[in-house]
Amino acid sequence: MLRWLMSAIMLVTAGFGAACGQERSGDDAAPALQSAPDTAPGAAPALAGAGQPEPVFAPPRAAPESREQIQLSFAPVVREAAPAVVNVYSRRVIAQRSPFAGDPFFERFFGGPQTRQREVNSLGSGVIVDASGVIVTNNHVVAGAQDLRVVLSDRREFAAELLLADERTDLAVLKIEADAPLPVMTLDMSGAAQVGDLVLAIGNPFGVGQTVTSGIVSALARTDVGITDYAFFIQTDAAVNPGNSGGALVNMRGELIGVNTAIFSRSGGSQGIGFAIPAEMVRTVVAAAREGGRVVRPWLGARLQSVTSDLAQSFGLDRPQGAVVAELWPGGAAERAGLQRGDVVLAVDGQPVNDENGARFRFATRTIGQDARLTVLRDGRELTLTVPSEAAPGEAEGRRLLIDGLNPLAGAELVQLSPAFNEENGLDPFARGVLVFAVTPRTNAGFIGFQPGDRLIALMGQPVDDLPSLARILRQNDGAARWPIEIDRRGERIRREVRL
Repeated sequence: MLRWLMSAIMLVTAGFGAACGQERSGDDAAPALQSAPDTAPGAAPALAGAGQPEPVFAPPRAAPESREQIQLSFAPVVREAAPAVVNVYSRRVIAQRSPFAGDPFFERFFGGPQTRQREVNSLGSGVIVDASGVIVTNNHVVAGAQDLRVVLSDRREFAAELLLADERTDLAVLKIEADAPLPVMTLDMSGAAQVGDLVLAIGNPFGVGQTVTSGIVSALARTDVGITDYAFFIQTDAAVNPGNSGGALVNMRGELIGVNTAIFSRSGGSQGIGFAIPAEMVRTVVAAAREGGRVVRPWLGARLQSVTSDLAQSFGLDRPQGAVVAELWPGGAAERAGLQRGDVVLAVDGQPVNDENGARFRFATRTIGQDARLTVLRDGRELTLTVPSEAAPGEAEGRRLLIDGLNPLAGAELVQLSPAFNEENGLDPFARGVLVFAVTPRTNAGFIGFQPGDRLIALMGQPVDDLPSLARILRQNDGAARWPIEIDRRGERIRREVRL
């Protein structure tokens, strides 16, 4: 029921903005309350930070013991942190199709294309993470923008350049040019945040101006929210509303522990359930923007599966935790490090993982070339394995081949599948073979009905493993009258004989 409800919120508000962002149309109409349209959360996960060990470097915690302590103010924290939080304004022009477009009567008398241009303005927040003007925000705040502007807390305004937009993490990095160093918010990389810690959310909800709200860390490591590919969120009850997207979630030392991204809401306003992307992932994306503008994530080379109650019992665990290794990529980092099928990954660099998403997040926040220590359960014993952080093998853009000749694939552009290409395009990282990338209309491939996304399994009774094997099959059978073909289309096997 929860998955349906949050998906419905996404669909209803998708036309106005994304996640906690806010949009206004060109006539500057007052914005309607809205929630996280880019979210598609699933059922609420069991993990809420309970059972996690106290970090050895965590500062001491103490409840207020007197009226004077209760009356203490957040003002010193706000004075330090708020100047580094900015407003982000994006503008894009969209073509709006008339309901009469294509009607012969109206086109005859009114002529011309029945479309008009409409300007859409979006509002979000951002955080300055480098004094030179580097700002992190949410990708959904700036997606499709043709003009970006940033307004500082002192009301200075700058044009912004988009350095990097990473849809998979819903993070984006902007750059502004200022005459002097800008105030910066330090990222909290200690990993010391705990459930119950006091936090502040700083942003610009509904465009009313910079606003500070307070709350606590409600949960850590929320992995079943379904907002991004690397789902691993800090949950807070600090009020987060449309316009807060990209703003700061701050600890009591004035450090950034997360970037506010989405809310769960029935009304469109805050209901005490907000989600922030942890600072560890923010650091990874900002570093990629500084080094060239493309995120290259470490790839473990193992297919993981969350440990269920039944699996936990079979492994001798007292509760479901960790991620079991279901498959290994031949020659990958995990296999070379000694990881085996059936191993249960319990922790990455000492940080417990409770499911597959948690393990993926912990490994993805490592830097290429940096080793990661995996705590693994094997045959009832715990082992420590050192795994190198490597990029996924293959080409992210994919090797491509445009087919011609007298064959059913003429006019199709094919791409070689690899872990790098699959990861970049949200495909199964372990998928192998050749994929139809594009089809030119009015060609053999178009007439036969090939579609982008079709994966070739066999041609002329021979398996299609890669582009060279496909080229060889086409060359040997060029001009043949009958072509037996087998493809995979969205998980369904289709066999067909084509006659030319």
